[in-house]
Amino acid sequence: MSRKCPTCDKTVYMGEKKESLGNWYHPLCLKCKKCGRQLARGSHAERKGQPYCHNPCYASEFGPGGFGHGGTESHKY
Repeated sequence: MSRKCPTCDKTVYMGEKKESLGNWYHPLCLKCKKCGRQLARGSHAERKGQPYCHNPCYASEFGPGGFGHGGTESHKY
C-alpha cells in the first residue's frame, strides 16, 4: 500500500511513512510551512491542511496580535 506525499507528490511506502493530518509524508517532507523546520508527528498545528510548528510560526501567523503594553486592550482577535 502506498500514497502520495502532499509535499513532494511522490509515492510514500508503508515502511518510510510519517503519518500526520491524515496524510503520509516522507520523513524529510513533514516540515513547517513557514520556517521549514522538520516536524515530529503530533508536535505541530495545522491550518488549511498545512503543517506549522506550534511556536513561533503558528502562534505568530494565526494567534492573537498585540500592541501596547499588555492587558486586555493589547490583543486583537
